[in-house]
Amino acid sequence: MSEPGPEARRPLKTRSTAWARWLARRVAQTRITPNQISLASIGFALIGGLLLLRPDWPVALIFAAICTQLRLLCNLLDGMVAVEGDKGTPTGALYNEIPDRLADSLLLIGAGYGLGLPWLGWLAALLAALTAYVRALGGSLGLEQDFRGPQAKPHRMALLTVGCVLAAMESNWNGTHYSLAASLLLIAIGTTWTIVRRTRAIAAELEDRG
Repeated sequence: MSEPGPEARRPLKTRSTAWARWLARRVAQTRITPNQISLASIGFALIGGLLLLRPDWPVALIFAAICTQLRLLCNLLDGMVAVEGDKGTPTGALYNEIPDRLADSLLLIGAGYGLGLPWLGWLAALLAALTAYVRALGGSLGLEQDFRGPQAKPHRMALLTVGCVLAAMESNWNGTHYSLAASLLLIAIGTTWTIVRRTRAIAAELEDRG
């Protein structure tokens, strides 16, 4: 990952925690590069997406939740190792964005197919990509990139993780997966509202500038 400006970096409270700083320092001392960490997030998402194809297996849902969080950990560490560890590269911005879009899609589409609702998984994945597009569009117009929610990437992955855990308990109890379906639907609805909020904010800033 290249060294982004403050306006292009997602504000994360986790980044300032002691454990995150410690882990980033340890990783920075190895030969692991930020770009490799970014690519690893795709691997975790792929495993998670495949596990989500079997929501009738509670253990698969638990491991899918773990993979989702490991994907987020990679997204946290790649930037920290690049910036705080001073290991950024000229192509880092590409590695920072493209793997995120693939990882989102792998998890959300996998959940949709596992639930027998492929349209919902594809819809959630498309909307997730649009949130990033709108954010980047604002940046291309010279505005500060807008990371607001209610369903920015960390929020989507948190909701998916909770849905997986609840669905694992639900599946073990009565064989249904309504919790996961509800989380995917909420992701789609919340992401739609996020797109609207970001677009309106960009329009307001452009109006003020004009």
